[in-house]
Amino acid sequence: MTLAYRAAIPVSPDRRLRVLHLEDSALDHELVVAYLRHAGLTPSLRRVDTEADFRQALAQDDWDLVLSDFKLPGFTGLQALQILKDSGRQLPFVLVSGEIGEDMAVAAMRNGASDYLLKNNLARLAPAVEHAIAANRERLGRQRADRDLASSRERLAEWAQHLQTSIEAERAAIAREIHDDVGASLTALKFDLAWIGRHVESPEVQQRLGGALEVVAHAVEASQRIMHNLRPAILEQGLVAALQWMASSFGKREGLSCNFRSSHESLQLPAGVPLVAYRFAQEALTNVSKHAQATQVSIDLSFSGGVLSIEVSDNGCGLRDDAAVKPGGFGLCGLHERARQVGGWVEVSSSNAGTILLLSVPIEVSLCAATLVAAPGRETPAGTDPNTPKKDAA
Repeated sequence: MTLAYRAAIPVSPDRRLRVLHLEDSALDHELVVAYLRHAGLTPSLRRVDTEADFRQALAQDDWDLVLSDFKLPGFTGLQALQILKDSGRQLPFVLVSGEIGEDMAVAAMRNGASDYLLKNNLARLAPAVEHAIAANRERLGRQRADRDLASSRERLAEWAQHLQTSIEAERAAIAREIHDDVGASLTALKFDLAWIGRHVESPEVQQRLGGALEVVAHAVEASQRIMHNLRPAILEQGLVAALQWMASSFGKREGLSCNFRSSHESLQLPAGVPLVAYRFAQEALTNVSKHAQATQVSIDLSFSGGVLSIEVSDNGCGLRDDAAVKPGGFGLCGLHERARQVGGWVEVSSSNAGTILLLSVPIEVSLCAATLVAAPGRETPAGTDPNTPKKDAA
C-alpha cells in the first residue's frame, strides 16, 4: 500500500520531503516525524505554532506539503487553510488533530483541504501525505495543460485571423492586377477588333471577328466576376446591396431560385463586419453549389436586438454527419473562424429537407442605429439584377 502511494509521487529518492508543520506540541511534532521516517520517507519538517510564523515560513521557502493541527494558539487550522489559499500557493493541506468533529472535517475538505487525520491514528499519515502530494501535482499538471491548451487555441485563432487578413490582402492585390492588366488588355483588344470590323468588308473575316468579339466579351465578363469574388467592390454600396447582387448572380449562374430578403433598406456596420458577413454568405453559397444539390436557396439579412443575423438556407440533401471533421474539409471550420474575427458565431442545422447556416454578430446599436431605415422584407428573385436601372412606368 505504502509503496503504491510512494510510486505515485514524482520525487527522486535523494530529495527530502519539505513539510511545513503547524503544531504547538513539540512531542506531537516528533511523533509525526517518526511516523514519516518509519514509512521510508525522508522528511524535512519545520514546526511553527503562530499565525505570524506560519505566514513568514509560507513565503520564505518552497514546500511540498502543509500539515496542520486544528487548534493552534490564536487561530485554527481552517484559518491557516484560508491563509494558504489567499497566498496563492497551491500546496496540499492535511489536517492532523487530536479532536475534530465530522462537521469541521467536512468543512475543511470543502474549503480545499487534501485530507484529515486523527492524532491517535497516525498509521495512515504517510500514505495520506504521499497521496495528497501526488493528487496536488496531478491537479497542477492539469492546470498547466489547460493553460497551454488555452494559449494554443489563442495562438491558433490569432494565426487564423492573420491568415484570413493575408488572404484578403492577396485577393485585393490579384484583383487590382486583373483590373489593371487583364481587364485593360481585354478592353483594348475589344476596341481593336471592333476597329478591324469597321474596316474589313470580307464576310468571312466579319464572321470570325464576330466570334472573336464574343470570346472577348465572355473573357471580360469572367474577369469582372473573378474580381468581384476576389475583392467585393460592391461592398462599397453597403452589405444589403452586396448580398442582393450576390443572390442575383448566384441564381443566374447556377440556374436555380435564389431569393434575398432584408429587414432593412441599408445598414452601416463597424469596420470588418461587412466583409466577414459577405464572405460568410459567399462560402455558404459555394457549399450549396458543390454539395447541396438544391433547387432553391434563400439569404435572409436581419438586425434586431443588437445582433446582425445572416441566414443561408437551401432545400438540398443536407450535410453528412462527418462534414465538419472529414479530412480536407475546412468549409465549416472557415465559417466559424471568420465569425470569431468579429466576435460572432455560426450555427448549423441540417436534415434531409435541407441545410440552414446562420451567422450571428453582436453589434452595439449606437454604431449603426443612426442609418437603419426600416423596410418591408425586400425580396430579390433569381435573375433580377439590383443594379439594373428600373424603367419608368408608362
